[in-house]
Amino acid sequence: IMVSRCKFQNSSEIGAYARITNSYALLPFNTSENFFSVFEEKLAEHIPVFHASIAGTAILGRLCVGNDKGLLVPSTTTDQELQQLRDCLPRSEERRVGKECRSR
Repeated sequence: IMVSRCKFQNSSEIGAYARITNSYALLPFNTSENFFSVFEEKLAEHIPVFHASIAGTAILGRLCVGNDKGLLVPSTTTDQELQQLRDCLPRSEERRVGKECRSR
């Protein structure tokens, strides 16, 4: 089992910025090379690691939920961001990225 330390822009709350599932890892575009390399070095042999944005922000971890079945993103996700997510996710999830989810 791998355990590593890292920070995102001097913040220890990496879960706010990164979304990691058993199938993929999403990191913000404005990620420092050092932050990205920690994830890539530790995870790339197991799962793909991608840059992404949701609603133009870096807080991917707080704005989406996902697993090996798919990814849910908020309605504020732009069409361009949604397409980029669909393009980068592993084939088994690529058709399951959705944003049309409303609470009751």
